[in-house]
Amino acid sequence: MRRVVVDTDTGIDDAHTLLYLAGRDDAEIVAITSVYGNCTEEDATRNIGYVSRVLGLEVPVARGADAPLRGAAHIAGYVHGKDGLGDLGRDRPLPRVTAESGPELLVRLAHEAPGELDLLALGPLTNLALALRLDPELFTKYRSVVIMGGSGPYAEPGTLLMIDANVNNDPEAARAVFAAPRGELVMVGVNVTAGTILDERAIGALRASGSVRARLATDILEAYLDFYQNEWGRRIIPLHDPLAAGILLDPTFATAHVDGPVNVRGDGFLYRARLMRTHDGLPPVFPYEPAPATKVITAVDAPRFVADFVEVLTR
Repeated sequence: MRRVVVDTDTGIDDAHTLLYLAGRDDAEIVAITSVYGNCTEEDATRNIGYVSRVLGLEVPVARGADAPLRGAAHIAGYVHGKDGLGDLGRDRPLPRVTAESGPELLVRLAHEAPGELDLLALGPLTNLALALRLDPELFTKYRSVVIMGGSGPYAEPGTLLMIDANVNNDPEAARAVFAAPRGELVMVGVNVTAGTILDERAIGALRASGSVRARLATDILEAYLDFYQNEWGRRIIPLHDPLAAGILLDPTFATAHVDGPVNVRGDGFLYRARLMRTHDGLPPVFPYEPAPATKVITAVDAPRFVADFVEVLTR
């Protein structure tokens, strides 16, 4: 059993992740913290409450950062809808929240149950960086920290990757996270999530199901499909955040990984978190900052994970 603390900018694939975790027999959601990103922090909190009510889930919810450590928040309303859940007009009142902030809750829970909890970060890493300011050794107190973010090693020449949105939203926070002492820190980046596709057949299976989880998953899907059809000309989506949850619960979904230092680097337009290795395992040609080893996922069994995701939501 994995007892999971979820830090989320609750957009559509974040909601899918909560549905997946709630449906797994080997997972317990212990607490949820909100952060800006796919939507505003307030909408992220409202969406946590909405999904939790549908699931009958009662766990502590703490409000987190509404902007990066520096600058203004970039909100991806054009991907997830302005409210983060596809603008369906659902009633989403603010849930009851803790008196402590998201970063404070992350620290307290780790101190109360050292080595027993896993931290799953699905949004910009601002809450995690703020929590590290409160306790620089925080990650050593979690059983594992799994991040949906990063871009893996440098890609083979001529290969392009999706935007590393969670890192790009707050590169300063990401630098603090990848430099921090840790037990196990796992990067599940766009290098593997972009190819983990919920295709037409899988979406059809979700639509045909009568389960509460599958019904909510498909209800909120249209805005996401509208966005991704412009990428591939098909109404299909990548399972970014759910894959990170899947690997946390079942590491065998990852078929290859490399342990090594991760740096956050900008190219003048975007920031990415990169394993400081080329696609063939060599160091980059430029100097880089030393950092503790991160477990960087480089290959996954996408068909097996997608099948598990659909089975859990339709169960």
